[in-house]
Amino acid sequence: MQSNELVSDSSSKLMRLTENHDQAKLALDRLLERTTGSSQKEAARTVEEIIEKVKKEGDDAVITYTEKFDGYRPYPLKVSQEDLEQAWHETPTELKAALELANKRIREFHQQQLPKDLIIKGIHGEMLGRRWKPVENAGIYIPGGRACYPSTVLMNAIPAKVAGVKRIVMTSPGGADGKLDKTVLAAAFLTGIQEVIRIGGAQAIAALAYGTKSIPKVDVITGPGNIFVTLAKKAVYGQVGIDSLAGPSEVLIIADHTARAEQVASDLLAQAEHDPLAASILLTTERSLAEAIPKQLKLQLREHPRKEICEASLQEWGLIVICGNLEQCAELSDHFSPEHLELLVKDPKSLAERIKNAGAIFLGPWSPEAVGDYLAGPNHTLPTSGTARFSGALSVETFLKNTSLIEFNKEALEATCKSVELLAESEGLYSHAESIRIRLPRKPPNLI
Repeated sequence: MQSNELVSDSSSKLMRLTENHDQAKLALDRLLERTTGSSQKEAARTVEEIIEKVKKEGDDAVITYTEKFDGYRPYPLKVSQEDLEQAWHETPTELKAALELANKRIREFHQQQLPKDLIIKGIHGEMLGRRWKPVENAGIYIPGGRACYPSTVLMNAIPAKVAGVKRIVMTSPGGADGKLDKTVLAAAFLTGIQEVIRIGGAQAIAALAYGTKSIPKVDVITGPGNIFVTLAKKAVYGQVGIDSLAGPSEVLIIADHTARAEQVASDLLAQAEHDPLAASILLTTERSLAEAIPKQLKLQLREHPRKEICEASLQEWGLIVICGNLEQCAELSDHFSPEHLELLVKDPKSLAERIKNAGAIFLGPWSPEAVGDYLAGPNHTLPTSGTARFSGALSVETFLKNTSLIEFNKEALEATCKSVELLAESEGLYSHAESIRIRLPRKPPNLI
């Protein structure tokens, strides 16, 4: 059957529909490439220019670019401790409680991630090990613009704190008046962040990577952002560590006959409202559900405060695929490797076992993706744009590094010396072999 669009009413234009398996793969590939092409090349050139300018001119360049791109002069660059504390005290009681609950659940989950040092005693008495230590300084980037994200403060700061990072520097763009959202500042205060810089964009990433007079150089940078932030993180990787190259957000829902259309539609919209580039995908075995979704979307969008963003996202990047069975749904899902995967099916646990690639899996009707965004516990900074094939969520280990420990004794070196020498000689590395021989001089031959 050929690809087509749902035509039951005008709302059908919000999402494309196909029943053809091969065409579905092509459609999913198109979604994976939604931030590539000439626009990215142009953005990369801009980012390179910004980074070089910040390296040379430091704070002056940071201020100039912030005025140019964000429309305010970030002076002073740092948010005062008094402002952080005031933001917390002015937070409504119920919102404070919600932040504290999220903080507690996220911290408890991430504390379970702390890796243990490894010590092994070899057969000759040698000691082999691996030791974990936190980085000294971390920078966390909190996006602004279309929305404010106190949840992202928690999701980035808490694992860094649990890892034992001594100094955390947070950067985030201000509004038109240059001020940061008070709930974002309250979340920073709650997590114990003491350095908050009122800048965003590629200039913030460059400043964190190379340091300026006012902004310290860090070891690791984490947190999502727009295309300029992502390309800047890519450009400075190697100078600093990064968590991932986050693209626009995405959700893929697998639904069978047990799924309710109003819940599916609301979960698709929960992703679409992020960004016009967000991707919302439904894979379903039920034609009736596929046909009901556009009507539900139209209904729920009537008074939606972010209607224009949702419509732009769904019209360009929304997709519904009718599959013959759940196995086909799982295959297409793995092909896309979604950031968020919802399983609205009768037996979500069994289907989850079949899934190979996903940033986070939400099982059953009581686990909407929104709980993962805010307070379930696992991190919401997840791989996007197909990178769940080889990477996972931001974690405590993002802020840790491991060191190998090797302690041979004489017996161990004597037992292995010949093999080390042969391997070194096979690579043509004379002094490698000699460094073994010089420690274990051969006895002169007995001439008698």
